Amino acid sequence: MAEDQLSFKEMCARFEVTPRTLRYYEYIELLKPRKEGRARFYGAREVARMTLILRGRRFGFSLEEIRQWLQIYDRQGSREQYQVWIGMAERQLAVLDGQIADLQAARADLDQLRQTTVDELARMP
Repeated sequence: MAEDQLSFKEMCARFEVTPRTLRYYEYIELLKPRKEGRARFYGAREVARMTLILRGRRFGFSLEEIRQWLQIYDRQGSREQYQVWIGMAERQLAVLDGQIADLQAARADLDQLRQTTVDELARMP
């Protein structure tokens, strides 16, 4: 095994994912490790892809969106990938802004209900 390669176990530990998650990402072809028998080894390309996958998940992108974005790079190169990424980011930012607004409204409602309860409690004998 080359020095710059991670084993399956090391890849799970590095990215704090379960073996099931890593296998699933391979199954849906987000990752393509080098295989030797049943052993899998992950090079710099797979580490970079995993970083992008997890970042995309954190931002709320679906695995299908991430898969398509990674495929664009494989087929067309970075310029097209950047253009698609900008569109995806703009759409997801709008989704996140909506979620933030929903959370702020829920927080305001909860705070108002809490204050009403505090006021009622204060009026109790």
